[in-house]
Amino acid sequence: MKKNNKSEKHAKPSINIGIQEKDRQKIADGLSRLLADSYTLYLKTHNFHWNVTGPQFQTLHVMFEGQYTELATAVDLIAERIRSLGVAAPGTYKEFAKLTSIEEPVGVPSATDMIKQLVEGQEAVVRTARSIFPLVEKAGDEVSADLLTQRMQLHEKTAWMLRSMLE
Repeated sequence: MKKNNKSEKHAKPSINIGIQEKDRQKIADGLSRLLADSYTLYLKTHNFHWNVTGPQFQTLHVMFEGQYTELATAVDLIAERIRSLGVAAPGTYKEFAKLTSIEEPVGVPSATDMIKQLVEGQEAVVRTARSIFPLVEKAGDEVSADLLTQRMQLHEKTAWMLRSMLE
């Protein structure tokens, strides 16, 4: 006859993926900051998509839609990587507000100021991703390194494209 042992029934399954628990936690903390920055940039970009006006309306409206759509996919990938490391992903505005390095806009900026703010946001995401890289390299976490590399490449390119609109 089997005993009904609560501690066995609700025990957290161990994770043995070749990365120490303390390293997984540190990496997940960094990825949580990346998630918060990415989600905040998603919200800012979506807001600007809705509220842009002026002679470049059509161009910016479509461009911002492409950017926030890509960010929506990215936040899912980042959150799922955090979960793969055995850590709960942040998922509330309150948590994101504490973790993000990106400022929310005040009011509705001009189209030019929207572009400037999005350049700053794209660059902030790159800096956050780059700051996590030494942790993942030291821990031998190639999967997180690949995710970070892809995010940095995309955000650097997007920042360049946005900056080009300001020239």
